[in-house]
Amino acid sequence: MSGLFITLEGPEGAGKSTNRDYLAKQLQMHGLEVVLTREPGGTPLAERIRELLLAPCDEGMNPDTELLLVFAARAQHLSSVIRPALNRGAIVLCDRFTDATYAYQGGGRGLSEERIATLENFVQSGLHPDFTLIFDLPIEIGLERAAKRGRLDRFEQEQRSFFESVRQTYLARAAASLERYRVLDAAQSLDHVQRQIDRLVPEFLGRTRG
Repeated sequence: MSGLFITLEGPEGAGKSTNRDYLAKQLQMHGLEVVLTREPGGTPLAERIRELLLAPCDEGMNPDTELLLVFAARAQHLSSVIRPALNRGAIVLCDRFTDATYAYQGGGRGLSEERIATLENFVQSGLHPDFTLIFDLPIEIGLERAAKRGRLDRFEQEQRSFFESVRQTYLARAAASLERYRVLDAAQSLDHVQRQIDRLVPEFLGRTRG
């Protein structure tokens, strides 16, 4: 694959979508094709699975059901959007990817890394992001921002301990693989966060030219 795959990760209220759009504009200024997408979702079918995952429901969802739905959506997303874009040399900016699965279904739900890794290998066949930006911020700030958006989805209604586990899983994964991850302080103002992104753009451009 000749394109560049960049994922944006972080807990609730981290500003991933806003900053994904900002990063896209910085890259497009250099004449590059940029594809914006998200997970779960990214295709009509995967978006329908997203609705199942996020909608509050009286019937509790088994963690394994949740995990399998996440990877079902990812398989569709990869085949319909991500792989074709990378094959034609585009930059793909994805709001969440498999790191979110390790953080939410692994850290949050307590599913084993081995179980997640088995599905990761099956669905992704060795495809991993070139760069992953983790927008990190204290749980209280993130949940306060999420609450201002309106009705909370099924994940946003979880307890504080769930989100603490999610955050710590993200940070642990970043610490274990410094070559891929870049941790940004998302508790600061939007201008401050975007200045952090600006400093990363030359690195991304260098990879596209390499």
